[in-house]
Amino acid sequence: MEKKINNMTDNRKTPIEISKEEFQEIGYQLIDKICDFIDTIEERPVTTRESPTQLQKTLGNSPLPENGRSPAELLSKTTDLLFNHSLLNGHPKFLGYITSSAAPIGALADLLAATVNPNVGGQILSPIATEIEKQTVKWLAEFIGVSPDYGGILVSGGNMANFTAFLAARTAKAPKNINEDGISASSQKLVIYCSKTTHTWIDKAAILFGLGSKAIRWIQTDIANKMDIEVLEKTIKNDIENDCKPIMVIGTGGDVSTGSVDNLREIAAICKTYDLWFHVDGAYGIPAAVVPEQNKLFDGIKEADSIALDPHKWLYSPLEAGCTLVKNPQHLIDTYSSHPEYYNLNKDDFSQNYFEYGLQNSRGFRALKVWLSLQQVGRSGYVKMITEDIELSELLFTQAENHPELEAVSQNLSITTLRYIPLDYTKNSANKESYLNELNEAILNDIQQGGEVFLSNAIVKEKYCLRGCIVNFRTSKKDIKEIVEILVRVGRKTHKNFKKNTPK
Repeated sequence: MEKKINNMTDNRKTPIEISKEEFQEIGYQLIDKICDFIDTIEERPVTTRESPTQLQKTLGNSPLPENGRSPAELLSKTTDLLFNHSLLNGHPKFLGYITSSAAPIGALADLLAATVNPNVGGQILSPIATEIEKQTVKWLAEFIGVSPDYGGILVSGGNMANFTAFLAARTAKAPKNINEDGISASSQKLVIYCSKTTHTWIDKAAILFGLGSKAIRWIQTDIANKMDIEVLEKTIKNDIENDCKPIMVIGTGGDVSTGSVDNLREIAAICKTYDLWFHVDGAYGIPAAVVPEQNKLFDGIKEADSIALDPHKWLYSPLEAGCTLVKNPQHLIDTYSSHPEYYNLNKDDFSQNYFEYGLQNSRGFRALKVWLSLQQVGRSGYVKMITEDIELSELLFTQAENHPELEAVSQNLSITTLRYIPLDYTKNSANKESYLNELNEAILNDIQQGGEVFLSNAIVKEKYCLRGCIVNFRTSKKDIKEIVEILVRVGRKTHKNFKKNTPK
């Protein structure tokens, strides 16, 4: 070992270092290419038609390299790969899954965060980053209209934000011996309540965290896609009579299919009556609470014990950025805190260590891009952009409503669902609904492969719908009108092919 050390020079040189001059040169080149990409993004296809096989061929199948290559060469090639072979969710005609166009300042923030590389698991490992995350959590609470005394943590996205709150609720409301003896030791079955429109994260949480899928009580929704409050209370009473232990109700602050918001005030009242944890899944919709005209939809949010929201959805942050807010932050500490002897992280009573607030110990600096965007845009800027997104969704609904070949199905927040109906298809056509469902599914597949526009789907009242979700600051009225034209053109073509291939 000593011989090897003696062979090392005093000034160590490693193959991973990049000199100041080279870093500047390739960095400037990369920034120039990024600027051109952003400036011309609307001229590019939203996505390509390339199959996995084609992409693998483009990437090549070489073995792990034995020797290194030039960083400039690598970055140039990789830039081309990403810009020319990706789905561009920053494209103005991307209205697909709830991934926003990313704020440019967020991209710069990620570069800055990666350069310093703080581990925001312990305060001693990330002094200023910890304080910035604390301030970001406070600002997010203020943004959606709850007390800035809510505590919380930045996580990777909606699933993790909801998981983090779910485990805190389980710790708070389950029997106190659960940590030592496990759920199986409970004499009562733990049960949870949510509407049938709740995102699939709840299935994962119930299974992964020991309650089991049968612990979920799926509450039916009303005609507006909101949780039926009468059915909720009746189900809770029935469970109590059958010696189950209800622990939490999940209200939806904008469901991912239609954007509908549950009656949060009434759910909060029921939770208070039966001493249940009230969680709001606002991963998509809760930022709309900042808009005065939309705020009434979220009445009751201040009563929530926990809230999930995703800055990488309607706050336009780059991935990954989710957030869990908890009214009493001590519930997070009770759930996640651990102090083995090899943790020398608690230096004083004022240090906040985020390893005590969530599932991760090592954590990246997610908060920086959110913190910077909140300052660049300000509350008024977000009110403007979110309001415009909602207005564009309403325009899409109106355009569909007024077009003879489109049916406008639903519109809530910034989500519109619609479907294509051929002119030669009357209400009395045999198997009409079955055909229309198959047709619109085929239309969606064609659209997603075509590169002109990207939508997703929703099943609304047993109708297979095309779904446009606008969380995109680049989308304009012009885009909406062009999207309608594209949908009708693709619809006609797909219907014609369907008829051609249908046996007579």
